[in-house]
Amino acid sequence: MHKFIAVTIVAILAFNVAASEGGVNEETPINGTDIESIYYYHVAQAGEAFSIKVNLTEEAGNNVTEVSWITQVCINSGICYPPETHTLESENGDLWIGEIIPEDTATYINWRFEVLRDDENTTKVPENGFGWKIWSDCWYDGNNWGGNDSSCWPNDDSDEERLPGFIATLTLAAIGTAGLMTRRD
Repeated sequence: MHKFIAVTIVAILAFNVAASEGGVNEETPINGTDIESIYYYHVAQAGEAFSIKVNLTEEAGNNVTEVSWITQVCINSGICYPPETHTLESENGDLWIGEIIPEDTATYINWRFEVLRDDENTTKVPENGFGWKIWSDCWYDGNNWGGNDSSCWPNDDSDEERLPGFIATLTLAAIGTAGLMTRRD
């Protein structure tokens, strides 16, 4: 039984590490939410302002007091920083704008929204997790380099193996767990 659990844990960790395809942006449908449309550039340029404009539905616009933009920046070494909350500025009650500046080694930006109404109710878009992922102009996904700006790519003459921190940690944890589980038998 322990061997089955160990193999299952290793398989789950391996699937989670390989679940996202490098350079492919992700976008959550906004149908049926308080958000009518979102405007943003579909590539995050490292070190430069990344702006967003959120247009609320007419029904929601009259009752909304705040729109929060929760972002998470992940960098080329495989580390994702803790999420940060940014309060968007209201242009006219329906249009909300904001910006962040991702650091030079940004791989991608994840984000979601929280819409606070005047009755103190909050709607999350999406309800769970992050709904959007926008890749930078120079990224590393753990296996490949990509993006429009190749200046951050390693020199091809390098014999150095690169393994991002979180993948190495997950791999070691999975191997350690499998070893402990099989050792008990």
